[in-house]
Amino acid sequence: MKTYPNDPYAALRYPEFVRLISANSFITAAIMIQEVVIGYELYKMTHDPLSLGFIGLAEALPYISIALFGGHYADRKDKRTIMQISQSVILCCSLALIWFMHPSHRSHFSTTHLLLIVYAILAVIGFAKGFYSPASSSLKAFLTPREAYTNAATWSSTFWQVGAIAGPGIAGFLYAYIGLVNTLWVVVGLFAFSQILLALISKKPIPEISDPQTNVWQSIKEGIKFVYDKKILFYATSLDLAAVLFGGVIAILPVFAEDILKVGAEGLGIMRAAPSVGAVITVFSTAYFAPTRHAWRNMLIAVAGFGLATLVFAISTNFWLSVLMLFLTGAFDAISVVIRQTILQVVPPDHMRGRVIAVNSVFISSSNEIGAFESGVAAKFLGTVPSVLIGGGLTMVIVTWVWLRSKDLFGVKLT
Repeated sequence: MKTYPNDPYAALRYPEFVRLISANSFITAAIMIQEVVIGYELYKMTHDPLSLGFIGLAEALPYISIALFGGHYADRKDKRTIMQISQSVILCCSLALIWFMHPSHRSHFSTTHLLLIVYAILAVIGFAKGFYSPASSSLKAFLTPREAYTNAATWSSTFWQVGAIAGPGIAGFLYAYIGLVNTLWVVVGLFAFSQILLALISKKPIPEISDPQTNVWQSIKEGIKFVYDKKILFYATSLDLAAVLFGGVIAILPVFAEDILKVGAEGLGIMRAAPSVGAVITVFSTAYFAPTRHAWRNMLIAVAGFGLATLVFAISTNFWLSVLMLFLTGAFDAISVVIRQTILQVVPPDHMRGRVIAVNSVFISSSNEIGAFESGVAAKFLGTVPSVLIGGGLTMVIVTWVWLRSKDLFGVKLT
C-alpha cells in the first residue's frame, strides 16, 4: 500500500495497525478504570495517601525486574503471542480483584490483609505488563512502512489517549452508579474485546539477530548501551523520566478530590480525565502539524510547560482552574510522547527495537508507578501541596540541565 507524503491519515490506512492501537486503547481504558476505582476504594478504607503510593510501587517493582527480559524476548519471539499471553494474565488478575473486593468475601479479611492481597495482584499485573509493553511497542514498526512512522506515533498516541480519557472519565461515574464490583466486570469485558482485536493481527517474521548465540544478559546489555550511546535517546528518556517521576500528580488526585477540593468521586473522574482530554486534542492536531519538525526544541518546551502547569495546579484552590492545569499537563505531555515515540521507531534497527523500547519503558513506564509511590510518600511526610510544588520545581531544574547539555540536538531531523 502506498503512503503519500503529508497524509495525516497515512498510518490508519493499514488495518492491522488500526487493530493494534484499538486493542491498546481498550486495554488502556480498562487499566485506567481499574486503577481509579481501586485507588479510590483503598483511600476510602485507609484515608492514607501512602496506600495510594504503594499501588504504584506494587506494579513498578515487578515491571522493572522483568521489562528488559521482555524486550529481549520481543526481539526473538512472536510479538503477538507474547501480548496475548500477557494480557490473559492481566485479565485473570482482574477476575481475582473482583473476587477479593466483593463485599461477601472482603469481610473475611482485615484491612491490612486485604491491602496486601490487592498489592500482590497488582504486582502480577506489573509483571505481565513487563512483557506486554515492549512487544506491543516494537510490533508497531512492522505494521506500517518507515515513511509513516511519525504519523503512526501520532495515531498510536491518539488512540492511547482516547483510552486514557474514557477510562478515568467514566470510572468515577461507574463507581458512583453501579459500584466497585460491577465496574471491575466492565474492565474484564474491555480486556476480552481487546483480545479479539489482537487475534485479528497476523504473525510477523522475526528479524534476524546478528549473533543468535548472544545470551540474554549480553542482549540486554546491548540494548542499554545503544540507548546510552545515542544522545537523543538518552536525553529524551531523561526528560520524560523527570516529568513523570517528579511532576506527576495523578496518583494523589484522590487526596485533592476528597480533602482539598472536596468534589467527590465525580470530580475525581473529571480530574483524572482532564490530562487525557488535553492530550488527545493536542495529539490529534499533531497529525496536521508534526512536532518532529523542530523535535528537540519542542521536546524541551513541552516538558517545561508540563512543570509550570504542575506548579500552578499545586497552589490552586479552584476546581476548574485545577482541571485546566491538568488539561495543560496532558497537552504538553502529548507533544513529548509523540516526539519520543517517533525517536523510538526511527533510531533503533529492527532487530534491537524491542530491547531499546524495553530500556525506555523501565525508565518511563515504570517511573509512572515509581512516581506514584514517590507522590504518596511525599504527600504523607511533606504534605500534599508542598510535595507537588517540590516535584514541579525539580522538573524545571532537570529541563534546564538537559537544555544546557543538549544544544547540539536542536538541528536533528527525524526522518
